[in-house]
Amino acid sequence: MNRNLDLTEVLWLGLMLLSGVLVVLYLWFALVPGAVDPAVFQFFSAGQVERGRAYAFVPRLLYVLNPVIQGGFLGWLVFSSHGRAFAKAVERFTGGSYWVKVFGFALFLWLALLLLRLPISIIRGYTWPHAWGLSTQTISSWWVDYAKSVLLDLPLTLGLVLGFSFTINRFPRGWWAISALAVSIWLIIQNLLWPVIISPMFNHFEAAKDAAIVDMVHGLAAKAGIPVDQVLVMDASRRTTTVNAYFTGLGRTKRIVLYDNLLKYPFDEVKAVVAHEMGHWQKRHLLSGLVLGILGNFFVFALMHLALRPWVSPIGWYGLRATPPSAWAVVQLFFLLAILVSNPIQNAVSRGMEREADQVALSLTGDVAAQVRLQVDLATKNLADLSPPPYMVWFSYTHPTALERIKAAEGQ
Repeated sequence: MNRNLDLTEVLWLGLMLLSGVLVVLYLWFALVPGAVDPAVFQFFSAGQVERGRAYAFVPRLLYVLNPVIQGGFLGWLVFSSHGRAFAKAVERFTGGSYWVKVFGFALFLWLALLLLRLPISIIRGYTWPHAWGLSTQTISSWWVDYAKSVLLDLPLTLGLVLGFSFTINRFPRGWWAISALAVSIWLIIQNLLWPVIISPMFNHFEAAKDAAIVDMVHGLAAKAGIPVDQVLVMDASRRTTTVNAYFTGLGRTKRIVLYDNLLKYPFDEVKAVVAHEMGHWQKRHLLSGLVLGILGNFFVFALMHLALRPWVSPIGWYGLRATPPSAWAVVQLFFLLAILVSNPIQNAVSRGMEREADQVALSLTGDVAAQVRLQVDLATKNLADLSPPPYMVWFSYTHPTALERIKAAEGQ
């Protein structure tokens, strides 16, 4: 006898189907990117276009392979009978009290996902960039950075699991709102502390010392009406030949950071980069992004409240039942799928902010030629795909394409 699907089943089915469609389309366009936009050849050579597409091929495959592998493993644990039996076996193996089982299963899952991601991390972070001359890092240095990331991630993950398990068992009906609030507070703390605690663990930062750059920064800051006292330079060249800059932090930890290898560029292009980052500062993009992230966070947790109904006890730990430790695999799978389906929305917001920052940069410098040359130089140096499929831009690009930014600068 057929039965109607309940809301929880509809949600899971919808997430999996939509994620599957998005992934398949991404894979298709990675394999068959289509024709190159002829307008690209106004600014780039055929060799540059071909080189950018060739470099992008493997990172794109890895980009889609990563969630497929992790999602497949998590889906097997959560929805297959063999996977659920295996999860129960892991819980029994850890032994001890409920909290020991929670800790043990979380540690197992963290390690399993880490090992599944490791080959992709090595290829994407070391092997492929080295093959194309984009990495200056030694393999030992890469492993040191990787170890630091792992050692930071492990206690945060285990603390998150224990906090989540406490909340979901103590407040089986309102856990989602409490969890969303806790994560939102963590996002604020992370934005405040990341630039001054975490980033210095991986890179050295110092104030720009070139007098011309210092004077330029003060001049642009005065024109933009923002309190930028200094711009920091990061020793990126000891890891990469790619060029970048970013704006980060909240309150007193706000800062503009330039890669040291960017300072080798013509002065007017460096000025265009600094003006762009000041655009993010002036438009309060980090703050607005944080607010949007918090609102989205509550929405996602509300959906997860529905998605986790079969695993959450309505009694809580004061009764006879408790949410099984393996529910953490359900949470991981839900977030993985939610990130996939929300990617286009998040990236559309990011691209909009980048366009606004470009507009501010042009208003501050008034130098269209420098902006155009900057986009050409950055795209060429970083081996960007100069004519990506529109679907890929829509789904995965946080920045407009080089050609789009050039056309915007020229007023096209």
